[in-house]
Amino acid sequence: MLAHTPLLVTGLALLLMATSTLLLLQRQRRLKQQLHNHRALLDASANGLLLLDDKGLIHLHNAAASNLLSANTSLQGTALQQWLPQLAAQDTLPAHQRLSLPSSGIPQAVDIHRIRRAGRGDALVLTLATPLPEAPAEDVERFKRSQYFACIGTWDWSIDTDTLYWSEAIYAMFGFKQGEVTPSYSLFCSCVHPDDREQVRAGELQCIESGHNHDEEYRVVWPDGSIHWLRETGNVVKDANGQAIKMMGVVRDISAEKASVSQLEKLAHHDPLTGLPNRLQLEEHMARSLSRAHSDNTRMALVFIDLNGFKQINDEHGHAVGDQLLVGIAQRLLKALRESDFVARLGGDEFVVIIEGLSRSNSLEKEAQQISEKILQRLAQPMLLGHTQHTIGASLGVAMYPDHGPSIDSLIHIADQAMYRAKSNGNNQYYLGLPASREDEG
Repeated sequence: MLAHTPLLVTGLALLLMATSTLLLLQRQRRLKQQLHNHRALLDASANGLLLLDDKGLIHLHNAAASNLLSANTSLQGTALQQWLPQLAAQDTLPAHQRLSLPSSGIPQAVDIHRIRRAGRGDALVLTLATPLPEAPAEDVERFKRSQYFACIGTWDWSIDTDTLYWSEAIYAMFGFKQGEVTPSYSLFCSCVHPDDREQVRAGELQCIESGHNHDEEYRVVWPDGSIHWLRETGNVVKDANGQAIKMMGVVRDISAEKASVSQLEKLAHHDPLTGLPNRLQLEEHMARSLSRAHSDNTRMALVFIDLNGFKQINDEHGHAVGDQLLVGIAQRLLKALRESDFVARLGGDEFVVIIEGLSRSNSLEKEAQQISEKILQRLAQPMLLGHTQHTIGASLGVAMYPDHGPSIDSLIHIADQAMYRAKSNGNNQYYLGLPASREDEG
């Protein structure tokens, strides 16, 4: 039994060696099959793939890379600079940029990823995007025209660089002819209105940091000095590491919309005939005036003006002449007063004047007299309407803060009552209102 032991051990050893060899061969076949599959996947990709070693030499590549770089031989072992000199010449390789590939001659996306190899340092993987098929010329032209007539254009900006792309429609939005300038981020910043630059930059930084959509309205100054409104929307594009590398979006000319909104706001707060502030703006202005008079310890005058004889002129000569008269009265009131004074039209032939900054130490009656006589003297001068001279009279009622009351309603009531008293005393008269207690007695 013991005599056969060496033979048994030898047989077992041979069996184990044969089994190990078989397993090794099977593993090699699986690895070869995996390598074959990986190579097939790489070659099936439409995008070019390049693996660079730490010396910048191409270690591996797929068939698409050879085609895109127009290489007739294998790329393996050759220097990247031989095929993409504009990229290899850079000190550091950015994660994303656009380069002209030999196969197309047009800018294409190039993505660069850094991978770590065990014990051998980092390697770089370059992905060369396949050029997209060009759209038919008529489709391109149709797209350009739609952008132009919609006043909308597309843009993209490589973050932290001066590189900026504009579609054709954007040039006109900044007051340039196409090709007149080369788009750049610095050019864009110089075109934005100085008062809006900080807001636009803050919006860009917030978009880059948060990833939220960028949406800003701002003004641009054209080369001829005119100002126009744009609305810009966009978002960030990130690389494989989640780092923002560029912003892309659209910009639209909203100058016409802004003009319409401004016109609507003006109509809501101004008299359409004379252009003077209306009753709504009068109340808003009075509230601010009372607050200033209270804090500055000054006096404020409120003057009600009603025209005498306007109805007769309107009836005899028509509404067109009446409208000219009202416009002329508005202009005369503005010229008779300081720029800081406020003139409004309540409607019909009624106007209101607010005068601020009057000293409380002055005589109340003296202040009212000086204000009223100045206004009446200006309005009493003949006015040429068409081919006819017309003379118009007026009646004025004056109320003062704080002498006649502390509120808008009290001052308006007292000035209105004073105006009717002046009218009952004859043409071109003024009347200084009484304090509320004495007004009730009268």
